[in-house]
Amino acid sequence: MNEKEIFIVHPYLKKNRFQRDKQFKEAKQLSLSINLEIKDSKSFGIEKVNPKTFLNDGNLDFIRKRVIINQIDLVFFNCNLSPIQQRNLEKTINCKIIDRTGLILEIFGARAKSNEGKLQVNLASLQYQKSRLVRSWTHLERQRGGAGFMGGPGESQIESDRRQITEQINRIKKKILTIDKTRRLHRYRRQKNRIPIITLVGYTNSGKSTLFNNLTNSSTLAKNMLFATLDSSIKKLNINSQNFILIDTVGFIRDLPTNLIAAFKSTLDEIIFSDLILHVRDVSDKDSHNQANEVVKVLEEIGINSCDDRIIEVFNKYDLLENNLLTDSKINQKKHFISAINGFGIKKLRDTIYKNLKK
Repeated sequence: MNEKEIFIVHPYLKKNRFQRDKQFKEAKQLSLSINLEIKDSKSFGIEKVNPKTFLNDGNLDFIRKRVIINQIDLVFFNCNLSPIQQRNLEKTINCKIIDRTGLILEIFGARAKSNEGKLQVNLASLQYQKSRLVRSWTHLERQRGGAGFMGGPGESQIESDRRQITEQINRIKKKILTIDKTRRLHRYRRQKNRIPIITLVGYTNSGKSTLFNNLTNSSTLAKNMLFATLDSSIKKLNINSQNFILIDTVGFIRDLPTNLIAAFKSTLDEIIFSDLILHVRDVSDKDSHNQANEVVKVLEEIGINSCDDRIIEVFNKYDLLENNLLTDSKINQKKHFISAINGFGIKKLRDTIYKNLKK
C-alpha cells in the first residue's frame, strides 16, 4: 500500500457534525502514518446510512469523478463498511475501496515486529478477509467434484477460499495459544515472586512509549504518529529500591476493530492482571475527553470497570498547554499532570506509584 495516492472520504451523520473536524483530522493522520499520499479528501454529511452503498448517489457521483480526474489508486472510507457496501462501492466508483478497519489492519501489519505481534495481526486480518468473501469474483462457477461427468457439483471458489482461510486461522490460533501459555507462565512467576505489575494504557499517540522510556531509562521507539509501536514492551522499574514490572501496551483508537481486540487478548490480559494501571492521556489534544472515553470502552470490553481503584489518570504533554497553571482542585492522588518528554511531574508520579503499590 505504500506510495499509493488516496482519496479520503469521511462520512458523518449530520446530527454528529460537532465531531466532524476531529475525526476527519484523525483519518488523515491514519493515512500519513502508513506513508499514503493524500491526493484528495472530502467529508460528506448524511441524514442516514444507505444500506447498499453507505452514501447517496450524488455523493458517489462526485467521488467517481474526482477519482478519474486525479487518477486515484485507492479510496479510504473513514467508517466501517459491510462486505456488501464495500463491494457495491468498488463497482460504482470503479476503484479499490478500503474502510477504517482495513486501514488499521494494514498499519498494524506494517508495524508489528515480534513474532506474537505478527501472529495476532495476521489472525485479525484473516478474520476480516473471511467476512469480505462476498460473491464479487467472476470465477464462482462450481468446480466439478468426484470422477467422471456424474461426479456432481464440487465446492465453489468462494467455499474453497473460505476453507483455506479457516485452516490458516486455526493454525495461527494454535501458535498464539502456545505463546499465551508461555506468557501465563511468566505472569505466574512474577506473581509468585510478588513483583508488582504496572501497565500503561491510553489512546494512540498519547505518549505512553515516551513515558515508558522516561521511567525505565529505555530507548523504545517513540514517534509523534498513530500506532508508532504495537508490540508490548516489558521492563523492570526501580523506585526507592523496590522493583516493579512496567508494561507498555498497544494504543487504542476510536472504533478499534473487534477482531483486533480479540486477537490481542493475550496481550491485553496483562492489563487485567496488573496491580496498577496508568491511563496516559494527551492533555494538549482538544479531543482528550472523547479519546479517554474510547479507552474506557476497550477496558470495559476486556472486563475492567472505569471506576477500578487501580486506575490512575496521567495527563501527559502538559508542556504543550498554553496556560499550564495547576490549581489545587486539579491535584489529587488519582490525577497527575506530567510532561514525559521533559520530565515535569515524573518524580511525583513515581512517588504515587510507590505509595499505591506498597499498600
